[in-house]
Amino acid sequence: MTATEKLAAYIKANPNAFGKLVDLDPVHDKLYPLDLTISNTELTPELLADTAAFSAWVDGRLAVNNCRYAVGGYMEHRSVYNRSQLFNADGEPRRLHLGVDIWGPAGTPVYAPVAGTVHSFADNNNFGDYGPTIILLHQFTGFTLYSLYGHLSRKSIEGLHKGMVIQKNQLIATLGDASENGSWPPHLHFQLMLDIGDANGDYPGVGYYSRRGEYDQNIPDPELVLNFANAIKA
Repeated sequence: MTATEKLAAYIKANPNAFGKLVDLDPVHDKLYPLDLTISNTELTPELLADTAAFSAWVDGRLAVNNCRYAVGGYMEHRSVYNRSQLFNADGEPRRLHLGVDIWGPAGTPVYAPVAGTVHSFADNNNFGDYGPTIILLHQFTGFTLYSLYGHLSRKSIEGLHKGMVIQKNQLIATLGDASENGSWPPHLHFQLMLDIGDANGDYPGVGYYSRRGEYDQNIPDPELVLNFANAIKA
């Protein structure tokens, strides 16, 4: 059973377990599917190297398509990571995006979609990294789930402590701007994991394409929790 299948089975048995991650009106809001793969010819090396220009490009996609947020990325093989040496180690570069990104304005509220406790948090302050990051721990009957929230504002990690109780739909963070979120256009990296080993305040959100099968066993599809499919702009 893959991680997605395991979580899907739990949600089927507990359909009201999860709430919201961001404010979204499913009737009126539309979500723009943002393509960050090599097939998107608008993503030139010059654009990606300039965070302000990259941010303006994302904002333009939202404005032209009249969408509140842009979304996408689960198990997407991306070219965008060549902008940072963080993903360009010797041998196979990391290019496989393991979570879902939600792109919107800095300051956008972020909520815990399910009750849990604070596992860890950190400011991963490197170019192309997560910036301020929170990991929550959720204990369910039969398995443990972790949720990661990256590219937050620095104020989002103030006042937190390990073991802090978090309620379903509780406001836990806001999106950071490029000066604090790892030098990215404002967005949330949201990722689910069944096991994170000894990770603390950080867990890879970009992996190796050759290890896709391994990731499938540990990293569920966040769409199970988000239910964004019907709001995606056709």
